[in-house]
Amino acid sequence: MVAMPMKSNPPREPGAPLSTSSAALVAEANALVPPISVDEAKSLVGSRDVLFVDIREPGEWEREGIIPGAHRAPRGMLEFWVDPDSPYYRPALDDGRRLLLYCGSAWRSALAAAALVRMGRTDVTHLAGGFSAWRAADGPVEEYPPGGQR
Repeated sequence: MVAMPMKSNPPREPGAPLSTSSAALVAEANALVPPISVDEAKSLVGSRDVLFVDIREPGEWEREGIIPGAHRAPRGMLEFWVDPDSPYYRPALDDGRRLLLYCGSAWRSALAAAALVRMGRTDVTHLAGGFSAWRAADGPVEEYPPGGQR
């Protein structure tokens, strides 16, 4: 096994600020892929041209429900599931529809949307405020799994 050379950055003390904060990464992602409003997203539920993609973790789906008809794709697998060259490719995420990603509060979805754009997807956006904003605006929610069976 060959050791990978490390950059010669000075050591960082635990708890010291990072060179780039997570908030800065999210702001950069939102600049690349601006989110759409909850009101606009509500008008797209049931659209043949848009696939809502819930990138939260399975426990969140079970606890809080999902947007009706949303495809579930945990954040940790999303890039693999949309890539035709990946052994984990899921054609359901590459069927010609625009992807509308959402998570709990729009931080994970911002980063995910930006990653997909960098991979070459031009048909992706994400939900401003995430699922928490969706619920606050009385957006429709269905339980997951259907019927409450776990």
